[in-house]
Amino acid sequence: MKSAKQFRFWCYLVASIAIAGVFSACGQDKSAKTEETKSATAFFPIKVGDRTASLQIAALPNEQMLGLMHRRDLKPDDGMVFVFPRPQRMSFYMRNTPTPLSIGYFDSEGVLKEVYPMYPFDETTVNSRSDRIQFCVEMNQGWYEKNGVRTGDKLDVKALAAALKARGQDPVEYGLRKWVAEEK
Repeated sequence: MKSAKQFRFWCYLVASIAIAGVFSACGQDKSAKTEETKSATAFFPIKVGDRTASLQIAALPNEQMLGLMHRRDLKPDDGMVFVFPRPQRMSFYMRNTPTPLSIGYFDSEGVLKEVYPMYPFDETTVNSRSDRIQFCVEMNQGWYEKNGVRTGDKLDVKALAAALKARGQDPVEYGLRKWVAEEK
C-alpha cells in the first residue's frame, strides 16, 4: 500500500512540474529578442584594409581542417578567416581545394604581415615567416592585390570578436579580450 501512495505522489509531482513548465512558457514575452547563434556556414562582413569582405569563421579544429575544401562557390569578396587562440607560425596547404586562393597572415593586433598565392590541389605547405600570426584570411586568388590591401593594413578584429560571439564562441578564448572590452 505504501508503494502505491509513493507512486501516485511521484506521478502528481511530475505532472505538476510539467504543467507548471507549460504555463510558464505560455507567459513568456514573445516580443523579447532572443539571440540566435549563427552556424559555421554563416558569412560575416569584416573589413580587411579598406575593403569589406564576407567571411566565414573557422575557429574550431574541425572547421579549420575542412577550411575551403571542395568549394567552388566563392563570390568575389567571400573568404574564410581562421582564428587561433595565440600567435604562432602558420602552415596551410590546398588538399581537396579546387579554388585558387590567396592567404593573408595577420598578427594578434590584426596587422597584415604576409600574403601568398595558393594553387588548386597543391599540397605544398605555404608557411608564414613570422611566428606571431594569429589570424589567417583566405580569399579568391589575387583579391588582396585587386583591392589594394597590402602588408601593414588591418583586419577589423573588433568585428571578428563580434562574429565569434554571434557563433556562440567566447572571443576571449581566442585572445580577443581587448576587443571585447572595447565593445562594452
